[in-house]
Amino acid sequence: MDNDIRFCPVPGGRIAYATVGSGPPLVIPALWVSHVELDWEQPELRAFIGALAERHTVIRYDRLGTGLSDRDAVGDERATLAALVDRLRLDVFDLLGLSAGGATALAFAADHPERVRSLALFGAFAHGAAVAPEALRTAIVATVRAHWGTGSRLLADVWLPGATAALRDRFAALSRDSASPEVAATTLEAIYATDVRGCLEAVTAPTLVLHRRDDRAVPHAQGRDLAARLPNARFVTLPGAMHLPWLGNAAPVLAALEEHAAAGRGEATARDGGGEGASRGGPARGDGLLAHPSSDLSAREREVLALVGQGLGDAEIAERLVLSPHTVHRHVANIRAKLRQPSRAAAAAYAARHGLI
Repeated sequence: MDNDIRFCPVPGGRIAYATVGSGPPLVIPALWVSHVELDWEQPELRAFIGALAERHTVIRYDRLGTGLSDRDAVGDERATLAALVDRLRLDVFDLLGLSAGGATALAFAADHPERVRSLALFGAFAHGAAVAPEALRTAIVATVRAHWGTGSRLLADVWLPGATAALRDRFAALSRDSASPEVAATTLEAIYATDVRGCLEAVTAPTLVLHRRDDRAVPHAQGRDLAARLPNARFVTLPGAMHLPWLGNAAPVLAALEEHAAAGRGEATARDGGGEGASRGGPARGDGLLAHPSSDLSAREREVLALVGQGLGDAEIAERLVLSPHTVHRHVANIRAKLRQPSRAAAAAYAARHGLI
């Protein structure tokens, strides 16, 4: 498959992004450091992305300061992702957040619930400071900043336990090619300072949280905590210790991701037993309405919708349910998107006709 590399202006500079495949868009927010051209030379990553690209248009990019993106620029990851999907005119798409990219995906899904059809996370976390003790975080950053060769090998040992010496050397070399030591250290500091716990309640997209049991880079407990805080998440533990999904046994990762994406599209999978008309909550084909809207709405969304049907505004609903008005607003936006209704009144009327409230 061709790795089509292009550039996009974003706040702070220009990023390089790569697309491959065809089908519904699947956006992968930037990792800690990356290089969309040199990454593609790694056979494991190429095979993993290629498998996803059999059913999706896969879009990935280098964050500002790394890879082929402007090296002398600094940006905000939430603003970068928003600028890219706006430039590509992606109204609705799937998100796959890997490692630190999971926080970016979560923040976008909270800010724009109507645009995220499904969300999948692998090796992700909500609170960067909880990933490792403070002394260890400080030591890692200091090593990366002082001696990038030693720092890159240290991170290879943490991210790829049990890997061959050749694989660890490839990972370390690619990291050094992707960013300067100062950018790598500064980015690590920003990742450790990340905290998206406050926005998780607003992430209403169907979410799959995948985490390998013996992950040393981001402990399994962080994935569990993340899934427990999300209102519409399913948690799946996989065996293994590799922090990157394309290393180790990638097959169960790909299988879980495709089942989740198919459910979001309303398609039957082999596990569903197949059969025409089988659905897991996505939009029905043909009539423009949801086949089973009640199963597509979360319990909280149905609760909010019932109060919308009573004529309550966001502030009144927030007081009734002990939520913030901002959170209620996002629930209403997500309800409208799922029911494909132009207004809250239309959504309430639709719900009444279909027995949802």
